[in-house]
Amino acid sequence: MKEGDELVGGDIIGEVKETKVMTHRIMVPLKMKGIVSSIEEGKFKVEDTVCTLKDGNVKHNVSMMQIWPVRRPRPFAEKLDCDVPLISGQRIFDTFFPLAKGGTAAIPGGFGTGKTVSQHQLAKWVDAEIIVYVGCGERGNEMTEVLEEFPEVEDPKHGLPLMERTVLIANTSNMPVAAREASVYTGITLAEYYRDMGYNAALMADSTSRWAEAMREISGRLEEMPGEEGYPAYLASRLAEFYERSGRVRCLGSDDRIGSASIIGAVSPPGGDFSEPVTQNTLRMAQVFWALDAKLADRRHFPAINWLNSYSLYTDTLSDYFNTQIDKSWMGNKIKAMTILQKESELEEIVQLVGPDALPERERVVLDVARMLREDFLQQNAFHEVDTFCPLDKQHAMLEVILRFHEKALAAVEAGMTLEEISKLDVVDDISKMKYVSNETYKNEFKRIKNSIDESLGG
Repeated sequence: MKEGDELVGGDIIGEVKETKVMTHRIMVPLKMKGIVSSIEEGKFKVEDTVCTLKDGNVKHNVSMMQIWPVRRPRPFAEKLDCDVPLISGQRIFDTFFPLAKGGTAAIPGGFGTGKTVSQHQLAKWVDAEIIVYVGCGERGNEMTEVLEEFPEVEDPKHGLPLMERTVLIANTSNMPVAAREASVYTGITLAEYYRDMGYNAALMADSTSRWAEAMREISGRLEEMPGEEGYPAYLASRLAEFYERSGRVRCLGSDDRIGSASIIGAVSPPGGDFSEPVTQNTLRMAQVFWALDAKLADRRHFPAINWLNSYSLYTDTLSDYFNTQIDKSWMGNKIKAMTILQKESELEEIVQLVGPDALPERERVVLDVARMLREDFLQQNAFHEVDTFCPLDKQHAMLEVILRFHEKALAAVEAGMTLEEISKLDVVDDISKMKYVSNETYKNEFKRIKNSIDESLGG
C-alpha cells in the first residue's frame, strides 16, 4: 500500500504479527473510503493513526483498532455456498456427519456425555486458522482446563502451541448474567472480524443453553411476558440471529478474498431432554446435528455420538469434494457402513428376544462387522498420540478395509466357513489395531491387512 492508492472499506492497509502463526491484517473501517494521503510503518499503539485517507474534503484517520457493536452482524460482499468441508480428524464427524466451512452444528447432550471434550477436540484439530472458544456460563475448572491444556497442545500445522491461533472468551457461571448474555455475541463478532481478514474462523460456543438461561433471567427482571418453560418469547429469533451470522463469504474490499465463520454450539438440555425449547429451536437453525448419547458415554464410547439420531444437511453439498479430492468411492462406502449399522439396530431387537445363536450366519456376520465399525472405526481415543487425529485419506482406507472384510466374510460363510472360524482369524485383531497405526506409514500396513483378508477368507 502506498500514497495515492484509492481504498474502500475492507481493504487491507498493512499487517501486524499478532502471534507466531497469526498475522493480524489491518483493514479500512467498513464505512470509510478515499485516497491514501499518508501511511506509516513501525511500532504503534492500537489507537495511533497509521494511515490517513482523503475523501474529497473529508479526512479519515485510520488506526489499528476497529469498534463494532457486537449485536450487529458485520457486512460482506456476497454469501457463498458452503461446499468445502471443515476437516476435524474425528472419524464420526468427517465421514458420517461432515460440517462445511461457514456451516452450523449443534452438539446437544446431557451431563457427562462429552460435549466439552468434543468441543476441545474440534478446537484442537479443525482446519481453521482461527479458533474462538466461548466458555459461556461454564464451570471455572473447565475454562482452567482449556487455559492449561491449549498452550501445551502442539498445533499439527505449525508445531507450535495451539494457543497461538486461539481466542478464549471466559465467562464462568459466577459472573453477572448480562456478561454471559454478551459473551456469545462477542465471540461471533470476533469470528466475523477474522473472517473479514480472509481467514477461516471456527466458533465453539459452550454452551448456548447457559446463554438462553441468562436471557431468561434478564427477561424475568424486565418483567417481560414469558414463553415456553419461562424462556423469553423471542428465544427462537435470538438463536436464529446468532446462527445466521455464520457463513462462507466474499469479503468487502478490492482484493476479492474469501473467509468463513463456522459455528459449533453445545446445548445442555436439562436431564438430556431434547424436546426442551433451546434444543428444539437450535435444531431448526443448525444444519448439522451431532446427538450425544448417555448410553454410549456410560459404555466409555467416545465421541458418544449416536449414529442413528445424528444427521448432516451438508452431505450432498460436500459429496463432490470427497469423491474428487479423496476417492470416488467415499460416499458409496459411507452409505454401505451406515446400512450395516442400521441393520444391526434392527437385529438387536431379535437378539434380545432369542439370542444371537438363533440368527442365520449371514446376519451374525453383519453384527460382527457392525461391532468393528463401532469399536474400531467410530470410537476414537482423544488422549492417544496417533488416534486423536485421523486424516481423511486414512479414514477412507480404514473404512475400505472393514467393508472388504464384510464382503469376504459373507462370501466365506456362503462357501461353508463358520463364524467361529472367522472370528479366530489373526486379521480380526489386525483390524482392531488399525486406528493406532501411524498416520505416515499406514498405507503399507493397510495393504498387508487387505491381502491377509483375501488369503484368510478365500479371496
